[in-house]
Amino acid sequence: MAENSVKLVGPRLKSWREKRSMTLAELSRITGISASTLSRLEAGKRAPNLELVVPIARALRLELDDIVPQAAPDPRVARTKKRVGEIQYETLSPESSPVQTYKVTLPANPDGATAVPDPRVHDGHEWLYVLSGRLRLVLGDQEVTLGPGEAAEFDTRLPHWLSATGAGPVEMLSIFSKEGKRIHLRARPAAK
Repeated sequence: MAENSVKLVGPRLKSWREKRSMTLAELSRITGISASTLSRLEAGKRAPNLELVVPIARALRLELDDIVPQAAPDPRVARTKKRVGEIQYETLSPESSPVQTYKVTLPANPDGATAVPDPRVHDGHEWLYVLSGRLRLVLGDQEVTLGPGEAAEFDTRLPHWLSATGAGPVEMLSIFSKEGKRIHLRARPAAK
């Protein structure tokens, strides 16, 4: 157990005991551990050990994992870059995530504003956010140009096509769900 995890065992035991509406005396009677020892353990004045923690866990109907906090895994995403033709994709989400996030760089295309689109379709739902450059999005019969700070969301079963529209590349964030689920943002309502 890491030192910080050990310090949290006592308070976690106390919290679980109180959630079970159990007094120190009741826990002492069930476990055979004196109430004073339990009190010192909960206050962090007694180091936890298996002889104490296992009977307490049984009495509180807990697994040891409920008592000993687990170290948080490293939250950083291992980023990879890949090229498909001239388009560069940089992963921003774990491969196992149900929603894939990428930083996408489309190459400069001075003719992008007038190029004949070659739309594609596939299952899913995509949300785009333009970081830099100008993006031409053709979606079915509709066509829009997006600049930095603008976003678009669409069902990828509609024919769609993307291109830079100028001398510079387009950098954008792409969030893609293969299941076709729309992106749901949770936000608190604005204070009135």
